[in-house]
Amino acid sequence: MNLSVVIPTYNRSAILRRCLQSLSTQHMDKGQYEVIVVDDGSDDDTQQMVQQISKNAPYDLRYFFQKNQGQGVARNFGVEQARGDIVLFLGDDVFPDPDCLKEHLRVHHLNPAENEGVLGLVEWHPEITITSLMRFMTRGGAILGRFGGHQFAYDLLDGKKLADYRFFYTANISLKRNTLLNHKFDPWFGGYGWEDIELGYRLEKDENFKLHYNPYAVGYHYHPMTEVDFKRRMRSIGRSVHVIEKKYPELNKVPKGRKKVLLSLIGSRSAIGVLNRLRRISPSLFEDVYFYAVSKRYFMEGVFEEIAVYNG
Repeated sequence: MNLSVVIPTYNRSAILRRCLQSLSTQHMDKGQYEVIVVDDGSDDDTQQMVQQISKNAPYDLRYFFQKNQGQGVARNFGVEQARGDIVLFLGDDVFPDPDCLKEHLRVHHLNPAENEGVLGLVEWHPEITITSLMRFMTRGGAILGRFGGHQFAYDLLDGKKLADYRFFYTANISLKRNTLLNHKFDPWFGGYGWEDIELGYRLEKDENFKLHYNPYAVGYHYHPMTEVDFKRRMRSIGRSVHVIEKKYPELNKVPKGRKKVLLSLIGSRSAIGVLNRLRRISPSLFEDVYFYAVSKRYFMEGVFEEIAVYNG
């Protein structure tokens, strides 16, 4: 067996079903890959659904349950159970294109070293309506080619073959299993936002890791984002930033000094109010700037919340 697909999940039975069904359409020998679902403490019908799918799945599908401990711990457990030499992490709301797994393997065969991995492309699923907020969140260079959303930034990889640790997106990424056994996701990260980036940075430092970008290994993200999701996501990133700051202060991820003041001003209610009025007049000029300001407001709220916890 060449490839193990590891999918952590939590209370998303319906969307996971579609992900598992899409894995049946891969343009490769079904005996070359297995799928491992790690249920991170769901209380819906995830287990029953996976067991039902497994009866007719053309590939080997295995299910494991753990108490709720977070995606990083779930991925670590999946790697330990994997039988393939290569592990592909896939989001439970990411539906792989029929050539996705084959494309991951193709680039791994060209780059067989243990310290080499493959980053696939994630695009919005064509069935969902892409809002201006969703478009912003997947454009890392939306403003001046440097500033933008915090979900995916594939636009910054146009024309590039290698990606650095900032693009360690576990929605569609593959590595050698031995590397992942030696370098696990840090369970210290409880919230969203840094456990994947932290591992990517650690691999770069310790293993001179090379992440090859393959835009032909496509996964379609079926997750419409609302402003409520946006707020929750950015505040979680702000809270978790303190964890990576403690481990790697050289990255300067917690805003300090003038940067802290500047981001607080950008995300102030008055600045957001002005930008909101301007974007209604000229969306093409001010929509991305407005969302950037709102993202910084929520991010800084998360930063200050965690500081209050530490001080309290």
